[in-house]
Amino acid sequence: MKKDQNIKEKFKQALISTIKVISDDFKIDPKIKKDSNTNNFDFIEVENLENKQNYVKLRAEADSEALKIKFSDKETYNQNIPKNTARKKLYDISEKMRYEILGSNMLKGVSKNLKNNYNYYLSIKRKDQLKTKEDVSISEAFELYMLKNFFDIKLNSLSENILNFWEKDFDSSFSKHINYLKKNIENQKNYNSKFSEILESMDILTSEKNEDDKQNEENNNQQEENPNKDASDKSEGDQENNDVTEDQNGIDMDYDISQHEINEQLVDTDSEKESSESVIQKVNGEVGDKDYKIFTNKFDEIAKAENLETKEEVTKLRKSLDQQLINFQDLITKLANKLQRQLLAKQNRAWDFDLEEGLLDSSKLPRIILDPFNSLSFKKEKDLDFKDTVVTLLIDNSGSMRGRPITIAAICADILSRTLERCSVKVEILGFTTKNWKGGKSREEWNKNNKPKNPGRLNDLRHIIYKSADTQWRQSKKNLGLMLKEGLLKENIDGEAISWAFSRLKKRKEERKILMVISDGAPVDDSTLSVNSGDFLEKNLKKIVQFIENKSDIEILAIGIGHDVSRYYKKAIKITDVQELGDVMIGELSGLFENKKKLN
Repeated sequence: MKKDQNIKEKFKQALISTIKVISDDFKIDPKIKKDSNTNNFDFIEVENLENKQNYVKLRAEADSEALKIKFSDKETYNQNIPKNTARKKLYDISEKMRYEILGSNMLKGVSKNLKNNYNYYLSIKRKDQLKTKEDVSISEAFELYMLKNFFDIKLNSLSENILNFWEKDFDSSFSKHINYLKKNIENQKNYNSKFSEILESMDILTSEKNEDDKQNEENNNQQEENPNKDASDKSEGDQENNDVTEDQNGIDMDYDISQHEINEQLVDTDSEKESSESVIQKVNGEVGDKDYKIFTNKFDEIAKAENLETKEEVTKLRKSLDQQLINFQDLITKLANKLQRQLLAKQNRAWDFDLEEGLLDSSKLPRIILDPFNSLSFKKEKDLDFKDTVVTLLIDNSGSMRGRPITIAAICADILSRTLERCSVKVEILGFTTKNWKGGKSREEWNKNNKPKNPGRLNDLRHIIYKSADTQWRQSKKNLGLMLKEGLLKENIDGEAISWAFSRLKKRKEERKILMVISDGAPVDDSTLSVNSGDFLEKNLKKIVQFIENKSDIEILAIGIGHDVSRYYKKAIKITDVQELGDVMIGELSGLFENKKKLN
């Protein structure tokens, strides 16, 4: 362990030195948060060095940051930046390519690092079906266009397929200017100015602008309907409606928890308290798992996330999550827009005809021509929304999820919650871990009772409610940042957690119920497994999942991060790169809505 830490620290120092040399700035401090007045930046954390690609990725990111410091003048950049959100994203991509190309032309090692990293990035792109432009974000396609035409990187077949949806549009705007832009790579003023000019003239960005306008209009209408809302509530409403399409500057960074105070009780209701003490016995009774035992449950807790930390720490952790959200803004926008389009498309499938007002029914016009005394006929679209639908997102909060996996899980929980809420789908976000390492008070009591053999589960459970189904996203958004608190992440006893989530879903009145589990592997609790059979927790997990899959009306989907969980779940996906999680969740969740499960 010490050896691994030593290697990471040496590699980190090497990257710092490289950044200083390449940037020609030996005064930069990688430990200080980046701001507009200095060249300091948040250093890329060296978390995972398991393979060669991990080293290449970090070297490429460090090189890119150094080249930005060296070749990208902030004042020039800001002078030419487009005001429109969609255009700004493409402008950012173009500038990044400019200074990386400059560095690649000067230093062969930098060129190799960047190209190797981009080639790997292309090789792990999502594999979902691409049918229309709506399946591909314009920023994703534009990055590929820049790599192909400016960085001279050969795209693979999948990347070419993604680019094909947009390439003609890009060519119509850029093809005649490519030579000029390449000649002015070293002249940032000319390059930025020309790029901004081209982007402003691109018609394909009009739809993105219109979406922003529609969201603003929707928000204004809501405010007119609720004139008694206070100013701070109005501000949060604006942010909610604009978050999915805003750029990094538009991410909600400041929150006031006092506006949305939640009951300071540890447990939601008396019924939930009863559930925490007896749910596993009830579910196991239904499942028929007589072998699963619990030594004691008197130290277990169901906790509201906001009650696990002070208000100051909650706010601090949410801001930390927002900083992470900046890095995944393209993913978030694509995730939200794609899911919202797909669900809303399913919601609007029918029309009411022969109405006195609405849209003119052109199919009835011949009748009026033949008989002028017939009145005009109008039609109106029916809203067939997903009424009576609830989704529970159950997230593994174990220590092995620490770092990038739990960050991605929190990001996806955040965006799914706000997006599904707009589509009339209720979302509950739950987490599961233990209160202590190595058994906690349960283990102590077992020791006091002369260590009986095969005691069953031997740790103190902590089940966390980040967001209840009936709570709006904006009231709970702070809570999601608590997943980033390292001290919270301990052991994972999946079977009981799923039983708990299942019992909560069963109590819901909604017709459609979906349980989505995000985990990184098998259930692990050292205290329990050290005094029971090695498959004690796994056997219970399998029985619980099989019962839900075969004998309940609740649909269950599992996403394994870095591990195959198909041995536990029929509907399971393995994610090798956590950045794929967003796309997988979209695809699978959309599929669940489209194909309702038939019970045995």
